[in-house]
Amino acid sequence: MIDVATLVEQAREGRPRAVARLITLVENAAPQLREAMAALAPYTGQAYTVGLTGSPGVGKSTSTSALVSAYRRLGKRVGVLAVDPSSPFSGGALLGDRVRMQDHATDPEVFIRSMATRGHLGGLSWAAPQALRVLDAAGCEVILVETVGVGQSEVEVAAQADTAVVLLAPGMGDGIQAAKAGILEIGDVFVVNKADRDGADATARELNHMLGLGEAREPGDWRPPIVKTVAARGEGVGEVVEALEKHRAWLEETGELAARRRRRAAQEIEAIALAELRARIGDLSGDRHLAGLAERVATGDLDPYGAADELVAGLTRG
Repeated sequence: MIDVATLVEQAREGRPRAVARLITLVENAAPQLREAMAALAPYTGQAYTVGLTGSPGVGKSTSTSALVSAYRRLGKRVGVLAVDPSSPFSGGALLGDRVRMQDHATDPEVFIRSMATRGHLGGLSWAAPQALRVLDAAGCEVILVETVGVGQSEVEVAAQADTAVVLLAPGMGDGIQAAKAGILEIGDVFVVNKADRDGADATARELNHMLGLGEAREPGDWRPPIVKTVAARGEGVGEVVEALEKHRAWLEETGELAARRRRRAAQEIEAIALAELRARIGDLSGDRHLAGLAERVATGDLDPYGAADELVAGLTRG
């Protein structure tokens, strides 16, 4: 038996084992999940969430580790949610990139968790929003979310973060390729990493040009800055943190921070409701009513939309 109240109390005290167990409840959709989320809810809404995305090889894990170091120097408690591809054998996360964060493994003020996508598209795990709530309630002041780096499908990170950071690197494709990846539209801060390589200045210029194409910003709107870094040596990371804090201040001043969090909550509620409906429909897979509807559609007596309406009506009455 899992004592949820004790787990929540220990997580609030910053005990990493309790935080890990709560996130495991989330990943496994355990029966105690609803109780845990209800207990955690009063303590959420304080953390600043930063999403890091970009194509494979741009240095997301190294940049994340460098940002952890920078925020720790500011005295912040930091959580890291690193979403990895799933193992085809166990379904768990492939932890290869986590070795780059070993410098923080013994820091009690840093919590690092790898999560598997488990086939979920969009660059994030389906359980990521709930896991973010756990880290928020556990007292993490800054939460860094690193996506799997899958190119076109990882734009979902923008919906889960207060600020979205898009990383690029010289030699990873020209500006047109970056635009095709669909990530230019979501970035609040752009980072050209590995800036000690040839072509870094050209990449920054191309990026600035691409951002200016079709720009229709009103006075006072946020214009994403472009920062050059060498994350492996910690160069430029301070400038990234400065850009993040400026964006956070802009979000708070304009009310956009609250608006983004409301949109995020609405998406989370919708996702949970749809999952519940799918589960209930799955329970009806052998039900005579569903079988009867399927028979009527197959014989042409009923169209599939009408059948779906009848099924939903039956679910809501139930």
